[in-house]
Amino acid sequence: MPSLPNKVYDWMKYICVIVLPSIGTAYVGISKYIDIPYADAVPGIISVICTFLGAILCVSTAQYNLAQAKEFTDFPENIEE
Repeated sequence: MPSLPNKVYDWMKYICVIVLPSIGTAYVGISKYIDIPYADAVPGIISVICTFLGAILCVSTAQYNLAQAKEFTDFPENIEE
């Protein structure tokens, strides 16, 4: 399974770490003052989405690190000096 391209990884990380938690926090804060429904459900759903994206990012990072380590340690067997 190939790792995510850098732009996709960076975009997903930004969404997962900054955007979605901010939306969830804002929704909870605003819902207390203007009585928006589902004050508990929306942040819960956002947390599930963040967890899912985090898992994808973690797998991608592990694959990338493994590929980098393998590339670094794959030397030709017969090196002529």
